Amino acid sequence: MKALEKKILEEGSILPGGIIKVNSFLNQHIDIPFLMEMGKEIAAIYSKEKVDKILTIESSGIAIAVAAAMNMGVPVLFAKKHKPANIPGKVLTAPIHSYTHNNDYTAVVSADFLKEGERILLVDDFLANGAALEGLIEIVNQAKAVVVGAAIAIEKGFQGGGKRIRAKGVRVESLAIVESMTDDSVTFK
Repeated sequence: MKALEKKILEEGSILPGGIIKVNSFLNQHIDIPFLMEMGKEIAAIYSKEKVDKILTIESSGIAIAVAAAMNMGVPVLFAKKHKPANIPGKVLTAPIHSYTHNNDYTAVVSADFLKEGERILLVDDFLANGAALEGLIEIVNQAKAVVVGAAIAIEKGFQGGGKRIRAKGVRVESLAIVESMTDDSVTFK
């Protein structure tokens, strides 16, 4: 999606350590018309997959998941990063290491909302090392549901997570793929 690449270059910023900051339009301050365009693009890419539900992880993935779900006419389910007291009963969990925050957490989804046989599209804002996606895939597998693919806003191709997940047979479609970056420049695939 050339429009996303342009937006990253014009409105995003690059921080040392391979961090792309897009909080001016996607992660904190959200450009709603642009977000809806991203959702339309994801819906078009996965239009033939008969998706039953979108699964993401809190918090930055929720907005893009909602935009895609609105265009697909399906609900969104998001994994929480810790089990709150208000999720009774059986839960599905997966350990995840956050590249951005350099910490570990356990993603949690109520088993009530993910059913056997459902066709699940995973959606997230970033794909770097792939740990979050792998955790979501594990949760879908625990429910005996089916991962139909993953839609990512921005993939850091140079960090290898997308390559590793694709090698496992999961379809990964990213709206923008960063091939390389320095502390002051970004090159897209």
